[in-house]
Amino acid sequence: MRKSKYSKAAGDADFLKAGVFKLRERDMKHSSSISGITTGIAGFAAVLMITGAAHLGQAWALGSSDTDESQQADPYKQAKSLIDDEKYSQAIPVLQKLIKDKGAYADALNLLGYSYRKSGDAKTALDYYNQALAMNPKHLGANEYLGELYLEMKMPDKAKERLAVLKGACGDCEEYEDLESAIKKQASM
Repeated sequence: MRKSKYSKAAGDADFLKAGVFKLRERDMKHSSSISGITTGIAGFAAVLMITGAAHLGQAWALGSSDTDESQQADPYKQAKSLIDDEKYSQAIPVLQKLIKDKGAYADALNLLGYSYRKSGDAKTALDYYNQALAMNPKHLGANEYLGELYLEMKMPDKAKERLAVLKGACGDCEEYEDLESAIKKQASM
């Protein structure tokens, strides 16, 4: 399985910093001994956020396939490993738990759709691909895999629609070429 070229948006460090400074300002209005402790904690948190801001985006990217593997969420890496080993039905609960715990994002929804498709559940796969595309309409993997699903469902015109989206999103990228090849192969049968 190749890496997608799209990742979700990074978190907003300014939002978090503003919250810490609001807490610090509020705490300064309370008793001096408690406010000193709280202010110290808030200050320490602010320093951590400032020094860790470079990594904040990586934390929020949580397993987007653009993210370096060492920065991906462990369940996402686990699911990708299971998928690479063609253990699709085992990857499904891992991805479902990841989405439940961390929230839905296009890469995880796409892998869930892929796992359901490879497990033989086209209807559920279609739903997850569409959810991924609702979040990111130009998601390369979801467009390619949805196109492949349409071919499996004997809907080549729908697959060609996904091919057109890929052409606009990435030109002649690997996902485009793979789907184009699959469409040509089916047409020649």
